[in-house]
Amino acid sequence: MKTRVTEMFGLDLPIFAFSHCRDVVAAVSKAGGMGVLGALAFTPEQLEIELAWIDEHVDGKPYGVDVVMPANYAGKGGDLDPDHMDEQLAAMIPQEHKDFIERVLAEHDVPPLPADEDAGSGLLGWTYEGARPQVDVAFAHPIKLLVNALGPPPPDIIEEAHAHGVKVAALVGTVAQAERQVNQGVDMIMAQGYEAGGHTGDVGVMILVPEVVDAVGERVPVLAAGGVGSGRQMAASIALGAEGVWTGSIWLTTAESDMSPAVTEKLLAAGSRDTVRSRVISGKPARQLRTAWTDAWEREDSPGYLPMPLQYMATSDATRRIAKYQVQELQGMPVGQIVGRMNEVRPVRDVVFDLVEEFVEATERLDRLRDE
Repeated sequence: MKTRVTEMFGLDLPIFAFSHCRDVVAAVSKAGGMGVLGALAFTPEQLEIELAWIDEHVDGKPYGVDVVMPANYAGKGGDLDPDHMDEQLAAMIPQEHKDFIERVLAEHDVPPLPADEDAGSGLLGWTYEGARPQVDVAFAHPIKLLVNALGPPPPDIIEEAHAHGVKVAALVGTVAQAERQVNQGVDMIMAQGYEAGGHTGDVGVMILVPEVVDAVGERVPVLAAGGVGSGRQMAASIALGAEGVWTGSIWLTTAESDMSPAVTEKLLAAGSRDTVRSRVISGKPARQLRTAWTDAWEREDSPGYLPMPLQYMATSDATRRIAKYQVQELQGMPVGQIVGRMNEVRPVRDVVFDLVEEFVEATERLDRLRDE
């Protein structure tokens, strides 16, 4: 299948796969699509290790890196010192939020981390200052695509990417966002619908994709994102005017994924109505499994959500404790409504094969209907 995106990157298939797992990224690229590594959770040193591994295992196939440089966050435009951001931002977290978090954990008998285990600051790459070193590491590797979420990539990043021969893409949830991104100079747009996992807007993919295609599709290719987990949905995306698909959730339950067995079990058992769009992870709306943790933040005694990146920083220790002690009722995961179709663990290559096979079947059916 040829579209502008397959020609842009030399791909066999217009399938892009976002994952925090390097094995998934390499496997999708080797299967003919493009794996994109989510860099958020990695320090620059860790990211260097991950990308070096991908370089050795991707067989020369193209891959990309996804960073988070939000348009707005606490401390932006202020006096944040890159060397002391952790302390400066941590000081902005109100005591009432810390008390609430401890209260919820106590209700579920979640122990503290061992004294010798460093919980870290939880800052990660939620700011320009935090993501910039990740970008520098990425440009030192043969990546072909740099993706930014939650706002237009800064002009200096776009300029540097193009100087390295790297295309730049961005996720959007509205037509206005798409137009801003294209005017900023990005090379590709992912129109991400309400159904998607992680950060989303409030417009469904069936409405959003054709709107974005009509607005910017003549200037840059558009990918459909959100709720794509089968070849039929891929065919529908192409019919809406997209030139490929941006996928994420469906790779969480693949054999190559490094997801914990407990979370994998919850994902396999979940239906399409078992997710919720909540600000509990980062302070911005993100779709995830509904749990006792997401419910707690909607209670009357909740202090409310903090702006990015303070919400993530405030809850990072709790999240690590919940995962370490396998507190099932509190454990969650960003995932889209497509989770209802994720019912078994399969190799990445099989998932890609099924996407393509069902896409062909769907388009052949449409051809028969047209001919009749």
